[in-house]
Amino acid sequence: MIYELSNPLTKTLITHLRDTKTQAPQFRHIIAELTKQLTYEALKDFTLIEKNINTWQGNKSFDSIKEEDIVVVTVLRAGLPMLDSVMELLPNAVSGFLAMKRDEVTHKSVLYYDRLPECKNKTILLVDPMVATGGSMCDALDLIKSREALKIITLNIIGSPDGLNSIESKHPDIDIFIAQIDEKLNDDKYIIPGLGDAGDRSYNTI
Repeated sequence: MIYELSNPLTKTLITHLRDTKTQAPQFRHIIAELTKQLTYEALKDFTLIEKNINTWQGNKSFDSIKEEDIVVVTVLRAGLPMLDSVMELLPNAVSGFLAMKRDEVTHKSVLYYDRLPECKNKTILLVDPMVATGGSMCDALDLIKSREALKIITLNIIGSPDGLNSIESKHPDIDIFIAQIDEKLNDDKYIIPGLGDAGDRSYNTI
């Protein structure tokens, strides 16, 4: 299932991301804020456990997410601000890293770094700001599924209809939470209207 955010604040933040005047620190901050919105939606029906903690009135139990059962996986490098944002909310979750490079001729992704922790019976939050063709996302999902994850949820900032439809057709069991679905891909497989290269804009890469 694909869940697109629709509140006015989300749309305003996306507009700021599209603005070429938005500098790298603010760009990363907006990505982080949108990621928090996505995480709230993605986990709103998540199962709670009773957690015993030490309070000012002594030991008491309260509802809590079992953070240790969540693995937050990012696709380097553009996904790093998203990873940091989720880890601020879930500091006891575990992190994982994948690095993929797009072949500019074939437009296909090439995996060159895999640092996934134990995924068996875990809930995976796969964070990647942009879904263009969906190729790299599908490759990441294939890899994570091979590690026997219990459930996989993707958090994305913007995506194309073609890319999202491709993921949904190949991985119908995945829940996709996205801030904005854009109009289309151009002939070079870039998202239109898009926001440029999220990794370059986050870190002033030339």
